Amino acid sequence: MDAAVNSVRIIPAVAVPEGAGVTVYRTIGSPVLRDYDPFLLLDHISSDKPEDYKAGFPSHPHRGFTTFTYMIDGHMEHQDNMGNSGDLGPGSAQWMKAASGIIHSEMPKQKNGLMRGFQLWINLPAAHKMDHPEYQEYPAEAFPVVKMQDYTVKVLIGRFADTNAPITDELTGVSYYDVRVQPGKHFQHRLPAGNNSFLYVFEGDGQLGEQRVPLHSWVPLGAGEGSFDFVAGKKGARLLVVSGKPIGEPVARYGPFVMNTREQIDQAMQDFQSNNFVRDRAWIKRNQ
Repeated sequence: MDAAVNSVRIIPAVAVPEGAGVTVYRTIGSPVLRDYDPFLLLDHISSDKPEDYKAGFPSHPHRGFTTFTYMIDGHMEHQDNMGNSGDLGPGSAQWMKAASGIIHSEMPKQKNGLMRGFQLWINLPAAHKMDHPEYQEYPAEAFPVVKMQDYTVKVLIGRFADTNAPITDELTGVSYYDVRVQPGKHFQHRLPAGNNSFLYVFEGDGQLGEQRVPLHSWVPLGAGEGSFDFVAGKKGARLLVVSGKPIGEPVARYGPFVMNTREQIDQAMQDFQSNNFVRDRAWIKRNQ
């Protein structure tokens, strides 16, 4: 194994209440792992019990970062104060650069059945925290899948081999893959130079070197260029593999606001309380 991952640290997901009482499984953004530059939060919803998700995420603000929401099973409806709305169904995803500020909601469109998905918060550099908001939403069929003998890779952000996702994040160079590995088979991947990278196992289990990686485990893959070799367990495995360029700036955060200083957080709170939160009405929407 390459030196990039010669020391395996495993962080199990922790169940926490979020929104109006939704149970999410959190790794990044927990007390154990406050952030992983440029990533601020990784939440995993996974339940077939309506009481775990039916309350949803009523109207709430964001400022200073980008959210990426990926649905695997179930339906989640998005609405925001700019008049945008959409139904995130199985396999679909939404990239939303909140930047200077949006107010939106995410509510389940189902009363029962399985709900599974992820939300990743990606920080923005100081020079872009007050940019115009941007919004992209794509159905499942918009995302290419690379099929190999031992694994498949759904390319959600960035590039894998010669395959490009419909979503690119030019500011932090994020790549985001949904990888299925056949039982006992390998997934080997070279990490981008200078990036912070991680994987999260959400079906089955596997190994990195001599270290077993159980279900619902988050593993940092280190900074700098290197490669890793993930071997799926007897039932196979499914995992997220995510990478991004560190920003290297101070992080000040309070709930849904992520800025660089406490004064900027105070300003965001004041703007929200005074109904002056959305700074620019020129919403840029690319919905393909």
